[in-house]
Amino acid sequence: MPPLLISALAIVAPVFSLVAIGYLAARLGLVSERAGNGLSEFVFVLAIPALLFRTVASTEFPHLNPLPYWASYFVGLLICWLVAAAIARRLGRPPRETAIIGFAAAQSNTVMIGIPLILGVFGEAGTVPIILLLIIHSPLTMTATALLIARHETGSGGLLLRLIKAILSNPILVAIGMGLLWRMGGVPLPGTAKSVLKFLGDTASPCALVAMGMSMTRIALEGNKRLIGVISALKLVLHPALVYVMAVPILHLPPLMAGSALLFAACPTGVNAYLLAERYRAGQSVTSGAISLTTMLAIFTMTFVVSVVMGFGK
Repeated sequence: MPPLLISALAIVAPVFSLVAIGYLAARLGLVSERAGNGLSEFVFVLAIPALLFRTVASTEFPHLNPLPYWASYFVGLLICWLVAAAIARRLGRPPRETAIIGFAAAQSNTVMIGIPLILGVFGEAGTVPIILLLIIHSPLTMTATALLIARHETGSGGLLLRLIKAILSNPILVAIGMGLLWRMGGVPLPGTAKSVLKFLGDTASPCALVAMGMSMTRIALEGNKRLIGVISALKLVLHPALVYVMAVPILHLPPLMAGSALLFAACPTGVNAYLLAERYRAGQSVTSGAISLTTMLAIFTMTFVVSVVMGFGK
């Protein structure tokens, strides 16, 4: 096996091992479903917000233009979304489900898989591209999905307003916003507060991965096999391939930014796809199946992608 693949596997294997531990703990009844829900809530409400707030409030950010970074990621995302939606329409899916299927093919599991992997590859330096993407990723994709559905159906305005309210109150986005405000104030974080936030933030990656594994017991691999296969191929193969082309030969991004965009793109379908499908009562089985299949296959595809990223600059 090539040395880069061995090094990549050393990073990817612990990540997916924690996912597997969470899955087995829940499947064997070692940890209750209630505890799993509590762990997920802890990750989203405390651990990851603490990590991001501390980083934004205290890290020296380099002066960079984020537009090429965003373009490298979102051009690939948009193409995958459009291809998935076109295939869904061709297969006779209604507009509401078509929007959900497009979202599932484009939405990466940025928080539970992306953050641990990027920190594993780049260390603390990875927090800069993480924050730059998280600040617009879910607000942009979830709002676009809601608008697509609202365009075709009456009575969707209330759902759209509730979704926008949920996005604006998202603890991760609130933490980033509060970190920016603290930074603008020019006051350094007190030592004790910084230590407490570090303790909480250090639990984010392992707890997120275990919580992800536990949630997989409630997400079944079922539904239209053709659509699940299409979504999985777009998410795990086409999206990272497009991002690579945009980030490296076209935009010539530095290794940190190109690698982070590529790792985010290579992540499996995010759980938000299923939550949105449940909210709009459309495409639940297909999105559930896509999350299951992409998460199972991602250990192989992401090992390759990590090896590519580790080769940047060599």
